[in-house]
Amino acid sequence: MKQKLEELCAPFIEDLGYELVDLTYGKEGAQWILRIYIDHPKGIGITDCEKVSKSLSNFLDAEDPIPYSYILEVSSPGLDRPLKKEKDFVRFQGNIILVKTKEAVGSRKKIKGKLMGINSGQIEVLTESEKIFISLDNILSARLVPQFDNDF
Repeated sequence: MKQKLEELCAPFIEDLGYELVDLTYGKEGAQWILRIYIDHPKGIGITDCEKVSKSLSNFLDAEDPIPYSYILEVSSPGLDRPLKKEKDFVRFQGNIILVKTKEAVGSRKKIKGKLMGINSGQIEVLTESEKIFISLDNILSARLVPQFDNDF
């Protein structure tokens, strides 16, 4: 169902000028929840979420891909945005990321460091002690690590 919803929603959201970052669909208590995470190069505000929510709600009502009632939630991906596509790793080069791998790289399955780039299906991460190359196929999850400037 998730893949079907992604294939249906992604082009619609792109036509509105946004990117579908992630989609989750599942039951919480007695209610089904469809969560849509969107992004834009200039960032996401509440008006962006409202715009996509209203348009997408009407679109999904017409397409009717879900056979029962559900709650639609649209939000930004947050400061710890997931990195899922190759273009995400290109866009966020230079940022600190946390990568969880399927198979250990060296002796580690969690790697935190600066994303240096992507080349030939591998990302390059500079940790405090070494440079690590991780195959995209070996990535279980990758997220930005929020950095806060303590100067006020």
